[in-house]
Amino acid sequence: MFYRPEDGHGLPHDPFKAIVAPRPIGWISTRSRDGLLNLAPYSFYNAISSHPHLVMFSSEGEKDSCTNAAETGEFVTNLVSRDLVDAMNRSSVNAPRGTSEFEFAGLEAAASSLVAPPRVAKALAAMECVVTDIRRPTDRNGKPAGVVLVTGEVVGIHIADHALKNGLFDIASAGTVGRLGYMDYSSVTETFALRRPVWTDD
Repeated sequence: MFYRPEDGHGLPHDPFKAIVAPRPIGWISTRSRDGLLNLAPYSFYNAISSHPHLVMFSSEGEKDSCTNAAETGEFVTNLVSRDLVDAMNRSSVNAPRGTSEFEFAGLEAAASSLVAPPRVAKALAAMECVVTDIRRPTDRNGKPAGVVLVTGEVVGIHIADHALKNGLFDIASAGTVGRLGYMDYSSVTETFALRRPVWTDD
């Protein structure tokens, strides 16, 4: 089939997010200017650069994570492992501003080393970030898309010692969770390696 998104797809549900999948989950913790904690998962999240380490998350609408990041210039991304998926889901609740999703989801907050927002204590990895850019993307006609795109530079990384195996982060043992389409998620259970080819004149 082929369809133009503006014409509709005729399917029971929009396949867009199922096609662009799996997507890493940015479990974003922030602290408001007044010191209130917020924790929320974002499936429009990814790393965009390795030198420097840059990550971004995108919010459909002006949500607390974006507001707090804009106010304070800081946020933390927390890894969602298989054992934390239920708590991650609870933290997605549409709670009123000022509600601590840490408390609502029954999660302990651990102090960060370089930024004010805390990290999820049980997360196997977390990255402390300083905001570098906040943008509001538009559609092809220049109309605001109602999206807030927050980019941050990673200034500190926490990794649980037991999550390392032979010096590598053991993503399969962590069961790192990804977002699919619809109400679906995935969990890493196995990995495989490929060597990138190198061009030669031969």
